[in-house]
Amino acid sequence: MSKAFLRRIGGRRGLWGTAAGVVVLGLLLWWLPPLGDTPPGGTITFSTGTRRGVYQEYGERLRTAFARNMPDLKVRLLTSDGSQENVTRVATGRADFTIAAADAVETYVLNHGAGAARLRGVARLYDDYVQLVVPAGSRVTSVEDLRGKRVAIGPPESGVRLIAERVLRAAGIDPETDIRPMSDGIDTGPGRLRQGGLDAFFWSGGLPTGGLQQLARKFAFRFVPIEADLVARLHAEGGATRYYRATNMPESAYPAVQRGDTVPTIAVSNLLMTRADVDPRLTEWVTRIVIKSRDNIGAHVHSAQLVDLRTAIYTDPLALHEGARRYYRSVKP
Repeated sequence: MSKAFLRRIGGRRGLWGTAAGVVVLGLLLWWLPPLGDTPPGGTITFSTGTRRGVYQEYGERLRTAFARNMPDLKVRLLTSDGSQENVTRVATGRADFTIAAADAVETYVLNHGAGAARLRGVARLYDDYVQLVVPAGSRVTSVEDLRGKRVAIGPPESGVRLIAERVLRAAGIDPETDIRPMSDGIDTGPGRLRQGGLDAFFWSGGLPTGGLQQLARKFAFRFVPIEADLVARLHAEGGATRYYRATNMPESAYPAVQRGDTVPTIAVSNLLMTRADVDPRLTEWVTRIVIKSRDNIGAHVHSAQLVDLRTAIYTDPLALHEGARRYYRSVKP
């Protein structure tokens, strides 16, 4: 074998090695964050929810995760009435990130709320379940039985208020005249029910909700079923009601209350959201940390365990923010 032939083979191997190195380098650049991509800093405002609610606890845990991964970022948490107020705050620039139920987002968009066109999705998180709570000895066994009762339907700008009023109307009950409506949320509703100041209260949140777990230790209550035919009536209305899904609250949600029984109810997905003008690099980091901190946060907030990379990109009715899109592209198989 001639020396010239060996040189040609060696040259080809060198080219092949160089090409392979380029491919490997390209794959590394695809899968890893850009070199020198230091965590962003600054200050952001995150609108959460009512005290003792899942939004509030989730927001607090996320702030801890952000501090660990983006030490130069200051996160200011704002409590709120819930989804409706959260959407308004982000759309109008009073907050940068928030969590809100999809039906509240769609309602804001359909009503042409200020800044609605600027809203963008970051991740689909977990489902809220509508939980209609009454004392264990109550004679209320259906939504229709609430007529004439003292019923907490949530604070005025909450997602609970939005869905409770729709459920009541679907059951033929005017929420303004056929019941005695109260504005209690998960922070005050359990206490007032226990003290006899309420006959029932609506709550819409992740499972389980801490406020109801605490109530179960002190007071005997049960859940009133929201049957599938009511959900069908809601769907017939069109608009934002398309985000409601007939489902069953699993028996594992509140074992001491449900005693092995599921409860027919309504579920609606929650979205982590922001605005189109928020820095894409910051949003990419936020998305990454939300996904990667799922297990750590889920050890304290059960709903967070349901965050799934495969479904997180489905933020309908909002288009994905560019920064979130960058993250999902970087981890796709």
